[in-house]
Amino acid sequence: MDLEVKGVATSPRSQSQLLLRRKKPLQQGWVSRSWATPNPYSPMVPPLDLGSLVSSDDEDDFSYIPLNMVHNHFNPPKSSALGWVSPGQIPYAQHHLNELEQDIIPENLPSPTGKYKLKYQPYKTEMKEGYTQYSQRSSEKTKSINSLQETEKGEENSLDDLTTLDRKALLQSDYVHNSQHVQHNARKSDAEIVAAEKKKQTVTEQMMIDHLSRAVISDPEQNVTTEKQETTHPLRLRKRTLHETKIRTHSTLTENVLSHKVQFDGRIISRNGREACRELIGFFFTHDQSLTMYEYRQFGKNRTNVLPFIQKNIYSHQSGRRKGKPYQLGDFYIGATLTFLTSDHPSLPESMKENSILRLRITNIDQIALDSLKTTSVEYENDIINQEANDRLVFKTIQDVLKEKLHKRGVRILTGLGKHFQQLDKEGNGLLDKADLKQALKVFHLEVLEEDFESLWLILSGSGDGEGKDKDKVDYGEFKRAIIGEMNEYRKSFVQKAFMKLDFNKTGIVTLTDIRKCYCAKKHPQVISGHSTEEEIKSSFLETLKAICSKSDEVSYGEFEDYYEGLSIGIADDADFVNILRIPWGI
Repeated sequence: MDLEVKGVATSPRSQSQLLLRRKKPLQQGWVSRSWATPNPYSPMVPPLDLGSLVSSDDEDDFSYIPLNMVHNHFNPPKSSALGWVSPGQIPYAQHHLNELEQDIIPENLPSPTGKYKLKYQPYKTEMKEGYTQYSQRSSEKTKSINSLQETEKGEENSLDDLTTLDRKALLQSDYVHNSQHVQHNARKSDAEIVAAEKKKQTVTEQMMIDHLSRAVISDPEQNVTTEKQETTHPLRLRKRTLHETKIRTHSTLTENVLSHKVQFDGRIISRNGREACRELIGFFFTHDQSLTMYEYRQFGKNRTNVLPFIQKNIYSHQSGRRKGKPYQLGDFYIGATLTFLTSDHPSLPESMKENSILRLRITNIDQIALDSLKTTSVEYENDIINQEANDRLVFKTIQDVLKEKLHKRGVRILTGLGKHFQQLDKEGNGLLDKADLKQALKVFHLEVLEEDFESLWLILSGSGDGEGKDKDKVDYGEFKRAIIGEMNEYRKSFVQKAFMKLDFNKTGIVTLTDIRKCYCAKKHPQVISGHSTEEEIKSSFLETLKAICSKSDEVSYGEFEDYYEGLSIGIADDADFVNILRIPWGI
């Protein structure tokens, strides 16, 4: 089929170009007809009969409003010659809304009926209550903002004299505001409790085995029958038995007797990391007022070992108001200090034998067993109890005076004080005289009243720690704990967990390289908010540790503990302090 194209239809683009060419000469004086007409909608759209509109609730029975009383707002404002609103003029939509706001309510609106008032009453009461609550919240918010501003101003004034080390150390306190991973930490705590109970059960079983079987086998009376047989019968006529069960010994221990005991956890009070992190579990037996302690050691994940640390015997206090008196049930509570002579225990490590007295702190105790056995315990004299109460009062008085000076400066002062004491201790026995302690307090601006210092000195020097030439010296660790105080055992347990995670070789010293690998700042509030990077927070922490350590690339357990001891002074809640250790160290 042959098709002949006689013409091409005009495309839309060509049509629009044609229209533009035609309108071009008229652009100068062109005005839209819709803007020029006074009311362009009246000939096309019928007027709206507002009087026929009623509420959905027919029972309200609104009155009819005449059409001529309703204002008509559909006429647009007069425009300029070009038909566009100049920048100085009010836009049409805004002008239209302004007119609606002014005349939205007619003047002759009839009053609402009783039924409508009845329906509106609950909404009116609810709106009034909501407005009252809103105004109260607004006033409380304003007060809180004002108080926050005042506290911030006060903190700014108090932070003026802080050093760079103090400011960097205070960054670690921001972890207390982190509420994440609470459920994960709870599950982790439950697992730790189960593991601790398993350890205690293992140690208890080992203790019972030692005292019920090994004690009988190793009793010296076992040799009596053998010696008699050697004198009366020659070797060829002697009865050769594996064990003589008829042997009677002085040991009358039974499982029932050993069950009347109090079990407790303990730690060594020492600045040596290997000693301070030993896991000790002790037992006090009420039938003979004796005690023993075992050390739980774990090698890897599956291999464990339980060995006696303090042999079962009757021991006495070696310092304090109760020096020379045997231990009784009332001496065992969380926070109590047990003292032993290192010369009485030859199996102790050589590092512990450097001091004449070994100090052990009770960190946890079986409270149920303790309460059940307290009825049969013998209490001390009232004069000793009163003297100890007066001693605690002297300590508290000094601690309250120094608490304000240590607030927000605790890290710098505590770490510096520990380093200063070590420098003064030329002999390395942990003892200093009165002049050295006074001079150290002056260096760190920890002024104490002379009478309070003398009372403190009498209490500490009367403990009997020194012998011979050292009788005029006291343990400066005890002195520091007396004037500054000490964080509770719950907090200290987390400090030990963090250090044990770093010190995987159990040397008591960790390097800054290992700390950098283990420290995680991803969950620091400033990192989360974007104010600081993870590397900045980590570097700030490492610089603080480096500044307080005696060696630039190593951190000892004592220095690590002093750092967190200083942070602990300014944190009231235990959970907040635990966050400071849990979050960055992952414990």
